[in-house]
Amino acid sequence: MMKALRFDRTGNLDALSLEQVPSPRPQPDEVVVEVCAAGLNPSDVKNVLGRFPYTTLPRTPGRDFAGVVVDGPAELIGEEVWGTGKEFGFVRDGSHAERIAVPLDGIAPKPSLLTFAQAASCGVPYTTAWDALERGGLVPGDGLVVIGASGSVGRAALALGRWCGAQVIGAVRRPAQVEQLAAEGFESILLGERDDLSAAVRRHYPAGADLIFDTTGHWLGPSVAALAEFGRIAVISAPNDGLAELPLLELYRRGGSIVGVNSLLYDSRACAPMLDRFSIAFATGLLPPPPAPRERPLSEALMAYREVAAGVGDKIVFVNG
Repeated sequence: MMKALRFDRTGNLDALSLEQVPSPRPQPDEVVVEVCAAGLNPSDVKNVLGRFPYTTLPRTPGRDFAGVVVDGPAELIGEEVWGTGKEFGFVRDGSHAERIAVPLDGIAPKPSLLTFAQAASCGVPYTTAWDALERGGLVPGDGLVVIGASGSVGRAALALGRWCGAQVIGAVRRPAQVEQLAAEGFESILLGERDDLSAAVRRHYPAGADLIFDTTGHWLGPSVAALAEFGRIAVISAPNDGLAELPLLELYRRGGSIVGVNSLLYDSRACAPMLDRFSIAFATGLLPPPPAPRERPLSEALMAYREVAAGVGDKIVFVNG
């Protein structure tokens, strides 16, 4: 038996409870990982709130994990691994538990220089940011602007953008966030009125930004005027009503394009090669280690879920043991 966070209905975070359930047993194409740390993402919270109609119940939530293989092929026993994927917490049990069953090709070796907590904080943020930059056509020398750069996806995008050889600036709401990014070696602009975005961006990139990654969902329209010719905008979020005004004439006259990014399009088998690539970059120092997340035990899961729902605090990781 093991401890696992469970929910058998959606619509309210009170549906979550910590229960004793049978430990998973691996199928022939699976391993069982003892979860040392598991990331908590906004999508995990939205899942319990019922935002994803394809979720099957009852279910253990949680997409990101880092841990040790304890069951499966003999050659993998004892290996430190990490993983993430769209299926965990939605159509198969996720990582907010003491153990998780994972497809054999859905795991990657954990970066040796990262703690389990750091590794578990990376899955969704880094794969999401990587998808945005890759499908946004980022190439060395491009000018990248990351709106919402103080969040976990935004921070990942800054680090990955620099790794890709791009020029990188963040865009944030508060002066304290500007100071924090500066301490981490990143330039940033302070977001103000929507119409001011273009002028702020062009102080850094006079011809406009080649790629603007809006992690907030609220700057699509103003981003168009800040684009260079043939510039791109990548978006991962939207206003509550799902709608945004777009200056279409200006967009097509610039040759601009918009890329929609959804991490829930990628299962663990698709994410594992991305994590492999990050592992090498972390090991060689090309990617800096992520900030240490806040560590919480599973027994405080409901409180942690409520904090994420309210947008309070930094990245949270559940730790076992």
